[in-house]
Amino acid sequence: MKILLVFDFDNTIIDDNSDTWIVQCAPDKKLPIELQDSYQKGFWTEFMGRVFKYLGDEGVRENEMKTTMTSIPFTPGMVELFNFIRKNKDKFDCIIISDSNSVFIDWVLEAANFHDIFAKVFTNPAAFDSNGHLTVENYHAHSCNRCPKNLCKNVVLVEFVEKQLQQGVNYTQIVYIGDGGNDVCPVTFLKKNDVAMPRKGYTLQKTLSRMSQNLESMESSIVVWSSGVEIISHLQFLIKE
Repeated sequence: MKILLVFDFDNTIIDDNSDTWIVQCAPDKKLPIELQDSYQKGFWTEFMGRVFKYLGDEGVRENEMKTTMTSIPFTPGMVELFNFIRKNKDKFDCIIISDSNSVFIDWVLEAANFHDIFAKVFTNPAAFDSNGHLTVENYHAHSCNRCPKNLCKNVVLVEFVEKQLQQGVNYTQIVYIGDGGNDVCPVTFLKKNDVAMPRKGYTLQKTLSRMSQNLESMESSIVVWSSGVEIISHLQFLIKE
């Protein structure tokens, strides 16, 4: 019986947002105003498609993007956390559910040699086209009105757990580690034995504390963290129980 660890990517595994970090490749490290202003709430993936097209048109190539992306620092304690998980592979399964894209996440995990930690990565599919431009698509279509239209992390999580069950894998509990507004939906569906781990000072933590003040019930326990080292402590506690 294993524990399922679910990770967000931006501002959780890495200590920044991969989509805004890539703007360092742009001329003068900023986007034209009209491109910045073209973002519509809930349509981030479409916006990033326009950003990647702009970077490609400006002559930014794959190797330059890769160098920029792999310079993003990991969140404090994450490297230690992944090394701890690797040593305890028999106790944990890990997945990433992220609003970033497959190319960025692959680059970062590969450069740091952490690919083997994760059984699955669920994110917006991306690829370089024949012009050398990075293109990105929505991960899926869903009907959840709480989430951006390209990705409902709760739908992904539920589907993954059900598929695993069909293959005879039953998790004793789920630990969800994230930071953002799009992590609220999956966290509110966690069960009594599960653990929500919001990053201290970020949107997820603020939203969950507001919900508890409004007495909106949450079944899972909530453990706030600032460093991956604190996550290790809690996981050690869970596997000792």
